[in-house]
Amino acid sequence: MSILKDIKLFLLDMDGTIYLDEDLFDGTLDFLEYVRGIGGRYIFLTNNSSKSVDKYMEKLKCLGIETTPEDFLTSTNATVLYLKKQKYHKIYAFGTASFKEELKKADLPITDCPEEDIDCLCMGFDTELTFQKLEDACILLNRGVDYIATNPDWVCPTRYGYVPDCGSVSQMLYNATKRTPKFIGKPEPTMALLAMEKTGFGPRETAMIGDRLYTDIACGVNAGISTIFVLSGEGTMEDVERSDVKPEYIYENIRKVYRDLL
Repeated sequence: MSILKDIKLFLLDMDGTIYLDEDLFDGTLDFLEYVRGIGGRYIFLTNNSSKSVDKYMEKLKCLGIETTPEDFLTSTNATVLYLKKQKYHKIYAFGTASFKEELKKADLPITDCPEEDIDCLCMGFDTELTFQKLEDACILLNRGVDYIATNPDWVCPTRYGYVPDCGSVSQMLYNATKRTPKFIGKPEPTMALLAMEKTGFGPRETAMIGDRLYTDIACGVNAGISTIFVLSGEGTMEDVERSDVKPEYIYENIRKVYRDLL
C-alpha cells in the first residue's frame, strides 16, 4: 500500500498544479472529491500574491470548485503575519490593488507613495507593474529601508508560456540597488506549518503537491512533510536531476496522483 494512503491533509499549489490560466486540469475534481471522501482536508497554498483570497474563490468557482476562505493560505497571509510582528511605522506596498487591499484589511500602515517616514518596502507579484513603482522602490531601497518580498518565484506559468514573477522583479531591483529582499512565502515552511496548525493534522498526515522544486517541494522538505512533484507546470525531470531538492514522489499530473490513491 502506498504511504500516500496515510495522508489526510493535502497542501495544493494552484498555478501549474491544478490549473493553468482558465483551464482546470483533468483529475482535479476527482482528487478533491477523494480527499473529502476520506475525511481529509485540502488547502490551497500559493505564492501568487497578485490576487486576494476572494479573487481566488471567484476563480475556482468559475472552474467548478466551491471553496471557503478557510481553504486558502497565500504568501500574502504569511507576509501579513511577519509584518505585524515587526511593527513598522509605514510600509510601501509594491503590488496589485488586491495585494494592497489585503494589507489594508490586516490594519497595516501602508502607502503607495515614497514618503519620508517609510521604514519598509513590501513587494508582491505585481501584474499591474509600472515604471513608477520601480523608481519608487529604488528611491526607498537606496535610503536603506527594510525590504520584504512575498515570494521568490522567477516566473508564473500561463497558457502561452511564462511571465516574470516576484523573484525576477527583485533581481531587476538588485541590479539597480544591490539590495535583496527577505522572502516570506515558499520555500519557507511558514504556510505549511500554519496549515497543519489550523487543521490539526501532523507532519506524517500531510503532503505538499506542487510543480516547482525550489518553492513547493522545498517548502515541504523544510516543513518536514511528504512532497509530491507534478510535471504539469514549470518543473521538469531535468530539474529534478540537477537540483539538490528531491521530491519523495513524482507524477505526470494530478490525475496520476489521484489514481495512485485509489
